[in-house]
Amino acid sequence: MKHIARFLKGHWLWIFVVVLLLIGQTFCDLGLPTYTGNILNVGIQQKGIPDGVMETVSQDSLTVLELFMTDEEAALAEDSYAPADESGIRALKDGVDHEALNEALMTAESVLYVMKNYTGSEDASAMADLSGIQGMDNAAMMPENMPDPEALLQGLSDGTVPREQITAVTAPIAEQFRSMEDTYKKQLAVMYVGQEYEAQGLDLSKIQRSYLWSVGFKMLALSVLMMVFSILISLIAARVSSKVGRDLRAEAFRKVTSFSNAEMVKFSTASLITRCTNDITQIQVLIVMFLRMVLYSPILAFGGIVMVLRTTTGMGWIIIVAVALLLTCVGILGAIVIPKFKIMQTLIDRVNLVSREMLSGIMPIRAFSREEHEEARFDKANHDLYATQLFTNRVMTIMSPFMMLIMNGVSVLIVWVAAHRVDQGVMQVGEMTAFLTYSMVIVMSFLMLAMIAIVLPRAVVSAGRVAEVLDSDISINDPSSPKDAQMEQVEGVLTFHDVSFHYPDAEEDTVSHISFTARPGTTTAIIGSTGCGKSTVLNLIPRFYDVTDGSITLDGTDIRELSLGKLRSELGYVPQKGFLFSGTIESNLKYGGEEISDEDMKQAASIAQATDFIDDKEKGYEDEIAQGGTNVSGGQKQRLSIARALAKKPKIMLFDDSFSALDYKTDVALRRQLKEELGNTTVIIVAQRISTILHADQIVVMDEGRMTGIGTHDQLLQSCSTYREIAESQLSEEELKGGAVHG
Repeated sequence: MKHIARFLKGHWLWIFVVVLLLIGQTFCDLGLPTYTGNILNVGIQQKGIPDGVMETVSQDSLTVLELFMTDEEAALAEDSYAPADESGIRALKDGVDHEALNEALMTAESVLYVMKNYTGSEDASAMADLSGIQGMDNAAMMPENMPDPEALLQGLSDGTVPREQITAVTAPIAEQFRSMEDTYKKQLAVMYVGQEYEAQGLDLSKIQRSYLWSVGFKMLALSVLMMVFSILISLIAARVSSKVGRDLRAEAFRKVTSFSNAEMVKFSTASLITRCTNDITQIQVLIVMFLRMVLYSPILAFGGIVMVLRTTTGMGWIIIVAVALLLTCVGILGAIVIPKFKIMQTLIDRVNLVSREMLSGIMPIRAFSREEHEEARFDKANHDLYATQLFTNRVMTIMSPFMMLIMNGVSVLIVWVAAHRVDQGVMQVGEMTAFLTYSMVIVMSFLMLAMIAIVLPRAVVSAGRVAEVLDSDISINDPSSPKDAQMEQVEGVLTFHDVSFHYPDAEEDTVSHISFTARPGTTTAIIGSTGCGKSTVLNLIPRFYDVTDGSITLDGTDIRELSLGKLRSELGYVPQKGFLFSGTIESNLKYGGEEISDEDMKQAASIAQATDFIDDKEKGYEDEIAQGGTNVSGGQKQRLSIARALAKKPKIMLFDDSFSALDYKTDVALRRQLKEELGNTTVIIVAQRISTILHADQIVVMDEGRMTGIGTHDQLLQSCSTYREIAESQLSEEELKGGAVHG
């Protein structure tokens, strides 16, 4: 996760905003079950009356209620209502402590409701049926010889019954009711309030509708607000994810373009493509899930737990069991699946590698009729990836029904336990509904975390692979204090000082003890048998590799003391295998820089003997070049590569066996043009054919990585046996006797 956190650096403000929005969304999400429970409990069962606090009460009713209150409760009730109006009705004051007043009124209201509805009933069961309250079928809970409240009020009003005598009767009754379950008392109090409202002539249906509309609008407002929060979170998550992906791709591309050949070999092209595409996509997916789910799940779970604890239903143990089962399931499945994700990314690399090789080598594959072999090789790589993905998908598929089984099992358990508690009268249906909803919220939160626990490892693996590219040490770097300023006017004198080189991890030198100087206006050729190190020597000049021992200097300055940009700006490099970029002929020839003019481009094309076939094109220099130059011949591709290097007018031209695809006539014409046009340029040619380098000012002969001779063609024929063997294998006897082929 440290890599994910690193990639998110710079986006912490947006993450903070997301957290605030998630808290707001959680508030809305957790508020809805409460309102749903209120609709069931208050809106339907209690006809819109939330508790025992009456908005209006008659003076007589309040006086009777106070008979069953303590002195403190009676004082609170008196202070909470305004003086009676002409009709004897007292209205509730603003700013009253609602909870305290409800607590003060609830017991007295319960007593009075029972007294009014129990008087004349045969037993407590009849009263329970009358009230519709579940769980109140035990006659022992009902006081015997219940007094008539109207008689109490009349006796108190006319003074025929002393207050002390009335209190002596009401106090034991009130005390007995105080020991009842609050659930019972609340329902009795609500029913008393309903009867009081009816006595005042209020429309209970209107009160119920008003309450339902009020709660409904609040739920709608919360839903709309939750939708807005969700949309904003999704937009921010998508924006952050896209920006991280964009920045990672850009950073990875910049890093890869600075890699030397050693780093390219270490990672392989196929793996780098996977890391810059598939792996970064995995990181983006994780970031979206992180902002939408990983952050949301704990906030939602915590909020759900708080709300469950507030319900005081005594069923919290069900949540503990459910979460324990979920975590156990995730732990077992995660231990099975997680190791497969790293293997999966490696297998994707393999599929990309095989695909790339097949597409690049389609011609030799067809030439050798190896289609079936390559298909079998691809099928193996593809099947290995398929088998791993199938395994992980099956495990995750198994996880889903397990999770749903746990969720549904929890729902059934909650309903079963809650049903008994509702039947006992200690819980209302709305409370059960709210608890069930909050429980599902908590379980869903852990379920989301469980899903993340399965997806996260793959993204973490991908993040590690991308970080490995970004954190790789580059073997060839610019010096800390480049001497570019001293090289404003480059002459082009290139000198090898006892240069040796071996590839990373190789035990022996590939080339050793190479020493020669190439000067402006001269051509230096390097020739030798295949694999003797000719191209390696040439690749040391642009610092595709750095020398192991010795040094290479440009005008007396070690090339390692120059910035790579400065050094390579003075070089024109033509690789052994010509490569063109998709675009036009013009865009390819001007690839060396924007400063290249049309005149420079056409002159370079003329020197490279490319003008004839370019002019034959329908659009000339605007003619399209396919990716890799597949729509031009090998000779045309090589001539365009030479023209591209010449167009930047470098001080040093490097040809890595760049004339091999040219016919003899074109080769001769091109070399003649080069000699005429590049009078002040240092030219270094790696060649296989002696005919290409006969007129070179000096020829470096190599054999098994070492110099075996240096000089002109005629000198080497006399002094270097290696060169003479090459010459005898390529030239006729007459040409050897004549000393040269002058063409």
